[in-house]
Amino acid sequence: MPHAVVTTTTTSSRTPADGTMDVGYARTIPGLLKLGQIVALLTVVLCVHCAHGWPNWAAFQFFEVVAMWFLGVFLIFFLMHLFKLHAKMSCINWPLTEFFHYTVGAILVFIASIVAATKSRDVSALVTASVFGFIATFLMGVSLWTSYSVTCGSPHAGL
Repeated sequence: MPHAVVTTTTTSSRTPADGTMDVGYARTIPGLLKLGQIVALLTVVLCVHCAHGWPNWAAFQFFEVVAMWFLGVFLIFFLMHLFKLHAKMSCINWPLTEFFHYTVGAILVFIASIVAATKSRDVSALVTASVFGFIATFLMGVSLWTSYSVTCGSPHAGL
């Protein structure tokens, strides 16, 4: 009498959009870049806000507003990826939205960092803020470069 052995295996996995946190996102390259941008922009905001004796009030107000705005935007993007909210709101093209914000953010933070570096007049907190502004610009440029391949893709990817 022949006997047949049937083996079945089941695997279970958590779906990314089930409302739980994806802590692993913080360990990916895009997650680490967003964390780096958040830390750099938070340092900029704190240095400019706590500096005494601003040599040029309007220039550093612009720098602070730009840094605060993009700090908030990148924090929202990070939290959206962390909680997988972008999968629940599929009506918005999130890679294109992030690409747009990285482009505008890199340009505005770079301009604000140049202005802050030229007008700091040896106020150490403002010099530090401009250095971290350049670091944030570099990180946004790297994020822009990596998100470009996701957003625009290679024209020969389907061939």
